[in-house]
Amino acid sequence: MKAVICLCALVVVAIARPEDQYTSQYDNTNIPEVLGNQRLLHSYIKCCLDLGKCTSDAKELKSHIQEALETHCAKCTKKQEQSINIVLKHLINHEPEYWKQLCDKYDPEGKYAKIYEKELKNAS
Repeated sequence: MKAVICLCALVVVAIARPEDQYTSQYDNTNIPEVLGNQRLLHSYIKCCLDLGKCTSDAKELKSHIQEALETHCAKCTKKQEQSINIVLKHLINHEPEYWKQLCDKYDPEGKYAKIYEKELKNAS
């Protein structure tokens, strides 16, 4: 009986492996504060565009952009999904030049940008 319980526990752990999600280490980042600080926001964007230095958290973000875009954020935590929508909405509505550059780099065919733009442009 103990073997069955252990096996069930292993299956549950295997199904819900932490590596199936991005790190939650930065989930408590104050997104409105970052968006309100042009210098900080632009440093993140420039890192993602290979135009500037990257902090460790910016490197982490940059390393997952392409995959998150292509999988519709399948490995994101709920908090990350919420934060990404806030950031994308801000970029689309307030940083159109940077949004275009990011789209050109990470979505050159425009497959994903159109979806986000339709959903988030001028959304309240």
